[in-house]
Amino acid sequence: MSEINNLKAEIKAFADARNWEQFHTPKNLSMAVAGEAGELVAEFQWLTAEESKLSQLAPSKLSDIELEIADVAIYLIRLADVLNVDVASVVRKKLAINESRF
Repeated sequence: MSEINNLKAEIKAFADARNWEQFHTPKNLSMAVAGEAGELVAEFQWLTAEESKLSQLAPSKLSDIELEIADVAIYLIRLADVLNVDVASVVRKKLAINESRF
């Protein structure tokens, strides 16, 4: 089983244990992705391009960024699960499309 599939199962189990299935509609999950992406953006909002580089980030700032990345990933993986989307497959498909475009 791939790492993404392992995460998908863990995230589903977490949601199931809390009876959140009723709230995990594609609409709600996509809105949650957008909200969490906004929180990720906020971590960089007042940094210069140089200050946003890994070598310039304080460990506490990097930790905050990592947690926001995790939130975005959790909701994306959950959305993919609800819609029965194979994340690895569609990422490869999109990379192939981008390869022909750029």
